[in-house]
Amino acid sequence: MSAADRAQDTGWRRWLSRLGGGGAEVLPVRLWGSVDKRTSPTRMAEFDQALLWVTVALLAWGLVMVYSASIAMPDNPKFARYAPTYFLTRHLFFIAISMGVAALAFQIPLKTWEKCAPWLFVISLLLLVAVLIPHVGRGVNGARRWIPMGFMSFQPSELAKFAVLLYAADYMVRKMDVKERFFRAVLPMAAAVAVVGVLLLAEPDMGAFMVIAVIAMGILFLGGVNARMFFLIAAVMVLAFSLMVALSSWRRERIFAYLDPFSEAHALGKGYQLSHSLIAIGRGEIFGVGLGGSVEKLHWLPEAHTDFLLAVIGEEFGLVGVVCVIALFFWMTRRMMHIGRQAIALDRVFAGLVAQGVGIWVGFQAFINMGVNLGALPTKGLTLPLMSYGGSAILMNLVAIAVVLRIDYENRTLMRRGRS
Repeated sequence: MSAADRAQDTGWRRWLSRLGGGGAEVLPVRLWGSVDKRTSPTRMAEFDQALLWVTVALLAWGLVMVYSASIAMPDNPKFARYAPTYFLTRHLFFIAISMGVAALAFQIPLKTWEKCAPWLFVISLLLLVAVLIPHVGRGVNGARRWIPMGFMSFQPSELAKFAVLLYAADYMVRKMDVKERFFRAVLPMAAAVAVVGVLLLAEPDMGAFMVIAVIAMGILFLGGVNARMFFLIAAVMVLAFSLMVALSSWRRERIFAYLDPFSEAHALGKGYQLSHSLIAIGRGEIFGVGLGGSVEKLHWLPEAHTDFLLAVIGEEFGLVGVVCVIALFFWMTRRMMHIGRQAIALDRVFAGLVAQGVGIWVGFQAFINMGVNLGALPTKGLTLPLMSYGGSAILMNLVAIAVVLRIDYENRTLMRRGRS
């Protein structure tokens, strides 16, 4: 640039500075029209849209598979009064209601969730007691797990998962200064989980108790409980679940059936579901028999639209479909853990523990359901999150994910303020 051009440039800067009423020489916009990257505002999405769309994808795929798995159920005399679209329409209704409640949950700040955590835990305990009261709780196949609410049956154990998660995160924040002392930091939380466990085992619902125990243990570990205390808790939990199996004859039979589902003693008994689940997945091979082409859903595989939905996916979409489901849940869990770490880095410990707790919940329950369907784990009554048929499970899953999206929204708001 020549001396004359530099003089003209300086003159323009002074003239623009007078128009602005200040004497600063540095402008946010270069005179020749190019934007200064150091001073231009960075646009950030309000929340993690990828997490939202993965959730929608799982919901949509689950809706299609629930219809496929349940379309032939009216041929069974037990469901003769139902239309072929009965489970589809009800599942679609549950999703619509749950998305509305989740949208409201997203509006609630994390500070409010933190204040309400103990009260929500107490409410969940009261509902777990209420479900055991005759004429209040509804029993199915010998288990009392549901409270009729007219348009749907609510399962208090699903609320208990979310309530224990919030309570454990709030507890660890309050006990941060004594987390190295076992009796002051861990024992009260262990007692709370034990009370929930006793109520769940009275239903009985050992699967939900396992998920809740893993959520609580995960939050204790992430909250800073030292390794010695964590492994002590883990050993106690393994011993407790081993005793539950050893002292229950029908649980022992499930373990034996899992070890040899095709034997003459188990194929038509405790191993019936597992054996037909393995047949369905084996029949699907690599690419599946095509959507709607499952044979096992035609009254061979019980609970095909709930606990064993993955077996129908494996039969109709093959190994490729099963791997896609695993990949989606793996990505979702990993993303939630990342949002939690980001919140903790911003000194939002409660929010971070909640996000990571939801990741543990969704990831562990999906892992258990997939393991059962693939024959890698003994049969448990756990559904596939976001995909299996059900009202209260879908509701609480979406509320939990909405809270994670709220955490991410608040993280981004703080970072945006920091940058500005």
